[in-house]
Amino acid sequence: MTKQEFLISADLQEQTLEFWLEQRWLIPDETATEARFTDCDIARASLIHDLQRDFGVNDAGVALILHLVDQLHGVREALSLLEETTSLKSRG
Repeated sequence: MTKQEFLISADLQEQTLEFWLEQRWLIPDETATEARFTDCDIARASLIHDLQRDFGVNDAGVALILHLVDQLHGVREALSLLEETTSLKSRG
């Protein structure tokens, strides 16, 4: 989705999005002529909103939490690949 579509879907002000992009809390696909956002970006924006509004987490805390979430996703991917590899070896 385009930047404007994302702003509407995520219920964000443009200056807030620009700050989040500067902080690298969101990293849209830049391969096209303009930034393209995904449903994952919407979910991430929702998480940031929840952390700041509902839990009062400051910017440093948001950065730390997002870093930990990213690490967790990386570990889950690695475990999934390991499980798949182990399953293939046990069959063969």
